[in-house]
Amino acid sequence: MSSKVSQNALLNPRSVAVVGASRFEGKVGYVILKNIIDGGYRGKIYPINPQADNILGLKCYPKVSAVNDEIDMAVIAVPVGKVLEVVDDCGQAGVKVLVVISAGFKEVGLEGAKREVELVSIAKRYKMRILGPNCLGYINTSIGLNASFAAIMPPKGHIAFISQSGALLTSLIDRASLEDLAFSKIVSLGNKADLNEIDYIRLLADDPETKVIALYVEGIERGDEFTKIVREVSTKKPIVALKAGVTEVGAKAASSHTGSMAGSEIAYVTAFKQFGVIKAECLSDLLDATKCFGSQPLPKHGNIIIITNAGGPGILAADACGKLGLKLAYLGADVIKELRRILPPAASTNNPIDVLGDARADRYQAVLTILSAKEELDCLVMVLSPQAMTEPDEVAKLLVDFKAKKPEKVIVASFLGGSKVTNAISILRNGGIPNYDSPERAIKALSSLINYKEICDKQQRLLNEGHLRYPIDRDRIKSTLSRAKEEGRSMLLPHEACEILNSCGIRAAPCIVARSPDEAVQAAESLGYPVVLKIVSPHIIHKSDVGGVKIDLRTSSEVKLAYYEIMANVSKFAVGATVYGVAVAPMVPQGMETIIGMRRDPQFGPLLMFGLGGIYVELLREVSFRLAPITKSEALEMIMETKAYTLLRGFRGSPPGDIDAVVDVLLKVSTLCTEFKEIQEIDINPLFVYEKFKGCIAVDAKIWC
Repeated sequence: MSSKVSQNALLNPRSVAVVGASRFEGKVGYVILKNIIDGGYRGKIYPINPQADNILGLKCYPKVSAVNDEIDMAVIAVPVGKVLEVVDDCGQAGVKVLVVISAGFKEVGLEGAKREVELVSIAKRYKMRILGPNCLGYINTSIGLNASFAAIMPPKGHIAFISQSGALLTSLIDRASLEDLAFSKIVSLGNKADLNEIDYIRLLADDPETKVIALYVEGIERGDEFTKIVREVSTKKPIVALKAGVTEVGAKAASSHTGSMAGSEIAYVTAFKQFGVIKAECLSDLLDATKCFGSQPLPKHGNIIIITNAGGPGILAADACGKLGLKLAYLGADVIKELRRILPPAASTNNPIDVLGDARADRYQAVLTILSAKEELDCLVMVLSPQAMTEPDEVAKLLVDFKAKKPEKVIVASFLGGSKVTNAISILRNGGIPNYDSPERAIKALSSLINYKEICDKQQRLLNEGHLRYPIDRDRIKSTLSRAKEEGRSMLLPHEACEILNSCGIRAAPCIVARSPDEAVQAAESLGYPVVLKIVSPHIIHKSDVGGVKIDLRTSSEVKLAYYEIMANVSKFAVGATVYGVAVAPMVPQGMETIIGMRRDPQFGPLLMFGLGGIYVELLREVSFRLAPITKSEALEMIMETKAYTLLRGFRGSPPGDIDAVVDVLLKVSTLCTEFKEIQEIDINPLFVYEKFKGCIAVDAKIWC
């Protein structure tokens, strides 16, 4: 962010110019100006239109530079061909922030992309910031600013919504009252030519009006910066995100929508999980979680009590808790005794508490009175089915009254049905209690609230822990990589990969590349028998599938024969593959087979992988991921998330493996790929892990640059 003045101008502008303000209803420039006026904005408003003297009762100016006043924000809604001229005029007038509504930039192709580059260039020259182009606009409900062409002003609340899709925002604003959504800020990013989600997350971290930040993203260009800022901000307030464009078809649609690169789904899933972003699987999940955060306090204990007047919905709620790993509170003997005293014999006094279908409001009141005395019972889920005796409105009023008296309690509701509960739901909404149309949705929304404390604690711990930088032989690594580049190779030869691993302090089985049977024998005798021979080819990933591996060779004649057989197999089963020779390596003692890998993601950088190795990685696909650089605890978490951890701890009497050594290798690979950005991919498979205190060894390794 350029300056404190610009930060204020971005969120709370004191003056706004509307460039392209129109006298004609239905025009975008008319709608934006009217929205700003009708929203109750108390700052100065300047319509800009050279063909008008007055619009909607406000004096009009021919251009921004003709306004003899300081302007914080200019909203630009003119044809794309005039945008650059307007931007230059805004720069001369000292405007701080541009909200470019106009479309016709990189989303339309090469010419539009060139126009967008020039737009940014002009803005930089004058030190202006740009929101958009191709966006809906900006809304700040706390100051009554609706600088957008949305149809209505959204309800004022505590949700900040940042979105690449303007159409999604207009739909949400229209449904806000139905979905129980109330906003502090709404930011339409559009093409993100300058300002993006990172800038606004940083700003909103300290915004007193915002309790939760919701994101709809199609692509994140500065992935490494994104992860740093969300780790810091997630310790202050929750960030809930929905990532679109996770399939190949969706990615193409995202690219054509705002010119965004979608990136790999696994990288986004990893980034969100690792750095404290709550990932929404769909739009309803995003809305459910954000309205819960926006209306409820953070629970201290996370102990859930379910109250229901119907067994089935109560069971569904309990099942949802079990699936999400949430704990149903143990009520305790004294609470159960009190409940038995006031409830009918057929009622359930366990958790869920079933007050039965004939319960009227007084029975709910009695239960709430008993629960109110227990501070540790802090998350209440009210499930109500509108049966003949049920009094939905009265129960809703009881909940609202309970909430007013006990504001520290988390209360979510699932009033099921239609017309019989409509008014009750409205009572709940007005009283600050979110309602969900199914018990499962209520519990899932509540889970985000409960899990957030764990997210906060973890991210703070990782911030304090920091990253370990292992000593590596940089000169030797540079030399090896340069040699491959000079020879026009993207894939390192096996002995080069071995050199790089050794340069990082990772023990690797030595190998020599032989280009003839005699060279293979010389290599075997140099390394010592028994040996293994493996084909060296950038086009053959699974060597054993094409007969490219021979093991436990103990004599020179066996080595020669193996060499000929490998070459014959490759010429038969891998026609056209480039072959550099055969790698000769000593046989090493068998260990538990694991894999450590890295692939450089275009948005987020090096993505580390760990799991069971050898053939199991393809068979089970049971692996974990983290973005580098990682901390020691993150390396251990990677291992613990996989079935490999069960085996490494010692399974059915087998001795435990050297987990510390695996952590060490993960951290060293993290250091390597962080410092050498030219390395695109690493595959250590298998990494043999031996008994505790005996370390591990990379048996086979591939590195691409």
